Amino acid sequence: MIEILFYILSTLTIGSAVLTILSKNPIHSAIWLVVSFFSIAGHYILLNAQFLGMVHIMVYSGAIMILMLFTIMLMNLNVTNEIQKPFVTKIVATISFCLVGVLLLSIAMRANQSFELNYAQTGEDFQSVHVLGKILLDEYVVPFEMVAILLLLSMIGAVLISKKDKKVA
Repeated sequence: MIEILFYILSTLTIGSAVLTILSKNPIHSAIWLVVSFFSIAGHYILLNAQFLGMVHIMVYSGAIMILMLFTIMLMNLNVTNEIQKPFVTKIVATISFCLVGVLLLSIAMRANQSFELNYAQTGEDFQSVHVLGKILLDEYVVPFEMVAILLLLSMIGAVLISKKDKKVA
């Protein structure tokens, strides 16, 4: 059952990543990127790293994508204003991409090494949210609060930078 879910999530990840690149509309591209992020979070959950999967959803699918959408909307991207690349440039880029892909594939095929992972059993559960929350809010409460203040100040700064000045006529 887990293998079937892995293949479904892998297909969804690769498909949405390809659609992110191939989409003409930047908003559609950002939405496909969100789908890709969600499917990667599904991979984390399949690997029994639930906390990492949830943080991935909150940070990447939430905060980063909202930031990207604000940037896209502030830039006001129009297809009519976009300069088209020459056909020769597109061909050279495609050939370069294919050569790098073949190079990476040949390196991966030559590296036929197998790794064996041995985990020491300590009896402590470092994956649980309870243990992580206890460590964050007991030992590292000051750095945790400093990061929260830094993020709040950066959000206020981004709003002030993007705010348009009203021109007095």
